[in-house]
Amino acid sequence: MKLSLSTRESEVLSLIVGEYTTNEIADELCVNCETVRTHRKNLLVKLGARNVAGLVRRAFEYNLLPYPLPKAQ
Repeated sequence: MKLSLSTRESEVLSLIVGEYTTNEIADELCVNCETVRTHRKNLLVKLGARNVAGLVRRAFEYNLLPYPLPKAQ
């Protein structure tokens, strides 16, 4: 399965997996919290996940994660 994530979606996904909160992701990417929620919602749809736990699982299954993973602040 070939997934096409935008650069921003990849950044958000990496930060989610790195245990960043919505507010921390928004601060890190200089966007507002609603934008982060929209990216997360789009990721859930693209990866066919029902929740963030499923999103993380799919990210590992599809090798979508950079290495090393970012660490929460």
